[in-house]
Amino acid sequence: MFTVALIGLDGAGKTTVSNKLEAELALPVKSIYMGVNLHSSDTMSPHMRLIFLLRRWMQGVDGSATSDLKTYRPPPATLIGRCAAAVRSGLRLTNWLAEEWYRQAVAAYYTRRGNVVVFDRHFFADFYEAEVERGDEQHRLSQRIHGFVLQHVYPKPDVTIWLDAPVEVLYARKPEGSIAQLRKKQVGYRAVAELLPEVVLVNAAFPPDQVTKEVATVIRTVYDQRALRAASRRRLRGRAKWGRLSRRGPR
Repeated sequence: MFTVALIGLDGAGKTTVSNKLEAELALPVKSIYMGVNLHSSDTMSPHMRLIFLLRRWMQGVDGSATSDLKTYRPPPATLIGRCAAAVRSGLRLTNWLAEEWYRQAVAAYYTRRGNVVVFDRHFFADFYEAEVERGDEQHRLSQRIHGFVLQHVYPKPDVTIWLDAPVEVLYARKPEGSIAQLRKKQVGYRAVAELLPEVVLVNAAFPPDQVTKEVATVIRTVYDQRALRAASRRRLRGRAKWGRLSRRGPR
């Protein structure tokens, strides 16, 4: 089995499509949210779930609560304050790296059990513009470490499906930020698509059911191709084994 990442701007329908795929494909499918919105994730490590519950108990329910990795805070004026901020930054980075690898481990578990794992978003795509694309001189140390891990160490999806549409359509569905900001992010996703293996572009301007059918067709095609290759490898191994037995002859 294999992993499939659905990437794209907000409003492209990533979550909607991932939730519909199991019924559409008639295959064992496991959907895993691979983004920073903690309220959107049903797969979290025990320590992150505890932190999330504590934060919700202390600060109340916030439907847009995300990891604070992307939160910028100006450096404190005092040396003690800067040291404390560095410790907090290191703890945040360690905590979130552990969370990212936990979700990857869950994905590996389900693929080994015969599931097609569908990633709703992907950390590399989400953090690319902020932590990978820019030069190191514009990054804090924690950003440089996180960007390096995502670019060079963290596993990439086997197949990436980029749900793309005109930014005006996406903004009408989810009017957050501005059209100019969406265009900038769209350029970032184009750069991400050039770095990931087996990227397929799907037009997300159509209704969700039609987009889901097209995504399912892509996944089914990859599934069938891999099944054919696996069957071919089994036949070759069987012929090689039979050839060895034939050369030995009867004892």
